[in-house]
Amino acid sequence: MIQRAVEESLPGFQSMGLSAPLLRALKKVRYHTPSPIQAELIPEALEGRDVIGQAKTGTGKTAAFGIPLIEMLEARGKGPQGIILAPTRELVQQIVAELQTLADGQDVVICGIYGGEPIDKQLRALQRGVDLIVGTPGRVLDHIERRTLYLGDIYHVVLDEADRMLDIGFRPDIERILRKVPNPHQTLLLSATISPDIRKLAQRYMFEPVELNLSRDEPSVDSIKQYYVTVEHERKFDLLVHLLQRDRPRQCIVFTRTKRGAERLADRLRGRIPGVATIHGDLAQTVRNRVMLGFRNGTIPVLVATDVVGRGIDVNDISHVINFDVPDDAENYVHRIGRTGRMGKDGLAYMFVCPDQGEPLTAIENLINKTIPTLPLDGFEAYRRQPKRETAFKEIYSTAATRSPYGAVSSRENV
Repeated sequence: MIQRAVEESLPGFQSMGLSAPLLRALKKVRYHTPSPIQAELIPEALEGRDVIGQAKTGTGKTAAFGIPLIEMLEARGKGPQGIILAPTRELVQQIVAELQTLADGQDVVICGIYGGEPIDKQLRALQRGVDLIVGTPGRVLDHIERRTLYLGDIYHVVLDEADRMLDIGFRPDIERILRKVPNPHQTLLLSATISPDIRKLAQRYMFEPVELNLSRDEPSVDSIKQYYVTVEHERKFDLLVHLLQRDRPRQCIVFTRTKRGAERLADRLRGRIPGVATIHGDLAQTVRNRVMLGFRNGTIPVLVATDVVGRGIDVNDISHVINFDVPDDAENYVHRIGRTGRMGKDGLAYMFVCPDQGEPLTAIENLINKTIPTLPLDGFEAYRRQPKRETAFKEIYSTAATRSPYGAVSSRENV
């Protein structure tokens, strides 16, 4: 793989040789200066190279692969010319919406295909002819096997959030799809992390890819103010109401661990806070679409979500993320709070930590390489005792210490 350093000075979109219609669309949506991932990936993609882009969500990566895709489309043939695979229905919908914005004023047909929606609607769209397919691997493979999706004209392949697709278990589906794509073709792989499994996938299905690392070694949380609160379990709901009433967030996601927990919490909140909705995998697609539309347009300011669905939410104006439940692992924390502080904006992230949850809190601090401060509560009593920090985070621990299931040594007895 060819390693390329990220340039400090960013070329403008004008210098990339983009067509006039695409430049007009960029100007219309006020894209003036490329983000780092856009500045690095777009020129490489326009040259026809395979690219591995390591970048966090919220960095403009959809436009980074969408701009060259739209620019390189040719006259419509028998089948679609590009296919974009993404892990969730919500992300597919968001990609479709952004690509349609970028293709404004051009004769480009973009089709999203995913589960949870009647297949007949997708069949009709495919029969009319499309230029770009955006879909989840399972539904794309379903169409291929039904022979309702022809890949013989595909030249451009994008794997977006590849690490998440592998985590969910989509690798067999992805490989079956890639084997159907004729050679030669171009592949762009976007991922927040580059694991050994990602590298194996790249080695098998990509040709001399250029590798761009724009996420660095540390999780990208610098623009997010993070706090935790030590709270007794029975006081968590009252604390949540207190913070929502105090801060009045512009848009807020509240994360829970389970679907049932999300439903119960949203039901309780509706009696105290206006504009509350929930989203999780058991909801019908029509309901999820309606909720996301309300969240994007601001009529739903508070969204209670689970990890699988919530991590796919790509909305740039989220001011707060509240971890009502401590995430199951430290990396999930980074993914959760990454919903805020996007595109250079400031964000706030709160985490509710019960007295017996010192181990996961320490694991999170070790991962992000910083100590998370406690949140001032203005008189609200969440816990009678102050947190007890027995050992500074990132310290060299005694060999007699016990390692937690989170992969970090417990540094607190009471938190």
